[in-house]
Amino acid sequence: MEENRLKHVGIIMDGNRRWARAKGLPTILGHREGVKAVERTLIAAKKLGIPCVSLYAFSTENWNRPKTEVLGLMGLLKYYTRLKLEELRKENVRVRFAGNLSSLSEDIRQILYDAEEKTRNNDSMQLVVCLNYGGRQEILDAVNRMIGDGVSQPVTEELFRSYLYLPDIPDPDLLIRTSGELRMSNFWLWQGSYSEYYFTDKLWPDFGGQDLEMAVADFYRRERRYGKS
Repeated sequence: MEENRLKHVGIIMDGNRRWARAKGLPTILGHREGVKAVERTLIAAKKLGIPCVSLYAFSTENWNRPKTEVLGLMGLLKYYTRLKLEELRKENVRVRFAGNLSSLSEDIRQILYDAEEKTRNNDSMQLVVCLNYGGRQEILDAVNRMIGDGVSQPVTEELFRSYLYLPDIPDPDLLIRTSGELRMSNFWLWQGSYSEYYFTDKLWPDFGGQDLEMAVADFYRRERRYGKS
């Protein structure tokens, strides 16, 4: 049935640091391997015909990590966004970013803006990268924007949604978390109300196309009731 078709897969990419520690490598190398896992996963997602993939790349809480790690992550973000932009354009992938981007440096914001603008008309798949993202912060930002706009009428779900970071993307049908952790970690709190969850012990740098296929197959074996029974 069309209503059960997979429209959006969100991924909590967890385990880069543990992967690096287990191999006696610097943390940044774990994050670099994580980028390779992103590439493998996106290739598989396109083959599976998934219209939208969102990646939890950097949370509002990640600022509490060591400064060197944060700087390394931001460096990887800038490098790979520039490096892969032309490839994403050719693959007809639209790149979008969700989060409180105002806290990012000006040079990073410009790179993100450029990526969004150059892929705006692409329509084979949407790639949503969540940066400085937190579900609670998104809800607070939406409420504060409503207050700023002087909203006084009763708030409906439709009105509230219009104030979220990316109100037009579909809610995630499936949320995948790697590394064996069993929690939401502040990801898509509003949008994920009825998401199906899939957990795997595999660390993110070891995740690939076959793992995504397994998660999707598991999703299609489930019956989604939305509280009806």
